[in-house]
Amino acid sequence: MAVLVTRPSPDDEATAEALRARGFEVLRAPMLRFEAVPFQDDVDATYGAVMVTSANALRAVAPHLAGSRLLKLPLLAVGENTAAAARDAGFGDVIVSKGDAGALRDLVLASAKSKQLKKTAPLLYLAGADLARDLAGEIGEKGFAVVTQTTYRMVPVPSLPREICDAFVAHEIEAVLHYSRRSARAFLEAARSGGVEVSALALPQCCISAGVATVLRDAGASQVTAAASPEEEALFEALERALQPRPGL
Repeated sequence: MAVLVTRPSPDDEATAEALRARGFEVLRAPMLRFEAVPFQDDVDATYGAVMVTSANALRAVAPHLAGSRLLKLPLLAVGENTAAAARDAGFGDVIVSKGDAGALRDLVLASAKSKQLKKTAPLLYLAGADLARDLAGEIGEKGFAVVTQTTYRMVPVPSLPREICDAFVAHEIEAVLHYSRRSARAFLEAARSGGVEVSALALPQCCISAGVATVLRDAGASQVTAAASPEEEALFEALERALQPRPGL
């Protein structure tokens, strides 16, 4: 029995490795495909810091950063995965928040209060095309100027691989991991088009947040578990809870 990881590549590889280290068998079916958006730094603009909520934003701009003035700026990142991508891209001053975009907003405000950041210089937000929340607007309400540059988009994958559909039919999958609302919706559409929606939704659905869990519940899944915090370690803990034998069974 395997756990199905729907996280986009290449992050799904690290997730699969971590699950195998915990003793799970793993299947992968990335439900979103990464596409970089052309990036050009406005050399006339002056920024106080760079802000990033996803490692994908850094993967998209990395080829353009050699010798860039942006590398000399502080970079505020959501989570260690994004922070690692920032360091790999050449940023030296990386400040990490734990959690989600809300935690990053709080980190920006705390950094301003401690004088690490100044409100006099705009923040450069390297973002995806589809945003789950208006982070720039939330920070802007606190007196910051934020310049948002879209650096990538995540395109839904329309179908599940044939071997994944076969695994659902053969009852070889014991749970599905979901990392975003968009990827969860893409999974539902792909499962429906592949004729395995009923089999898929009968299984435990383990979600990175309550918002993602709502997508699965609204689709009719009855075994939905949300991570206690929007971090992969918490998601793995939710998976282990979901797979514990239920009383009376």
